[in-house]
Amino acid sequence: MKFRSCSSERQFALIKTKHEPTHVGCSKIFILLFALFFAGNLLAADVPADFNAANKLYAEGKFGPAAGAYEKILQSGVASPALWFNYGNAEFKLGQPGRAIAAYRRAELLAPRDAEVRANLAFVRNQVAGPTLRQSRWEDWLGALSLDEWTMLAAGAFWLAFVLLALRQMQPAWRPRLRGLTSGIILLTILSCAGLGTAATTHYSKPTAVVIEAEATARSGPFAEAQDAFKAQNGAELAVLGRRNDWLQVADGSGRIGWLPVKQVEILPGA
Repeated sequence: MKFRSCSSERQFALIKTKHEPTHVGCSKIFILLFALFFAGNLLAADVPADFNAANKLYAEGKFGPAAGAYEKILQSGVASPALWFNYGNAEFKLGQPGRAIAAYRRAELLAPRDAEVRANLAFVRNQVAGPTLRQSRWEDWLGALSLDEWTMLAAGAFWLAFVLLALRQMQPAWRPRLRGLTSGIILLTILSCAGLGTAATTHYSKPTAVVIEAEATARSGPFAEAQDAFKAQNGAELAVLGRRNDWLQVADGSGRIGWLPVKQVEILPGA
């Protein structure tokens, strides 16, 4: 399979971070909003320039500086499928399959049907030796939509069903003609709400740990002196079962369980 390289032509979209609300007076709120407006404009102006500069570094074969430039943008609280995708490409070129897989998976969460993201993710996964966690067909089906898309689908179906039920009450003569459509939309509402609930449960309660070191040794307990349980290669994806201080309890694709230091992995939300 041919590895698809970074492209500066990919669309770049800003996603702003959320902040905790604070209690301030009306005049201070106005000043704060005024400052945020201009700060947002400056951010919007700087980020595409930084993104293009990172792409230029990548095109020149300077993969280390390019990865650092992409990471700096990400650390500023900005994210997009294109940014994660290009960061993953740079990390792969640096011989870091684990960081590349983690980046592609984050891009996939934002753009689950992006063909380039899915192709590069599959390509790098095929380079990883040893047992690794794989999603079930059910999880793959749920992952066809992002969590935001599931939310919009469920909300849209609910309100459409509400409108149809209201029309049936206000216009009794329309009931025979609306009966089939109403039943179909109610069924869609139930299925989409079930899909949303399952997707949200998977996303928030089933995190994955991606190994980012050349080789990580899982221990039988959460301390360095514990016996070896198994070894995981760079890029291995492991199910997170629990956490104790700076150690994660993980399971690999063959069902082996052990403990890894948090610094050896990157933790991702579920699909």
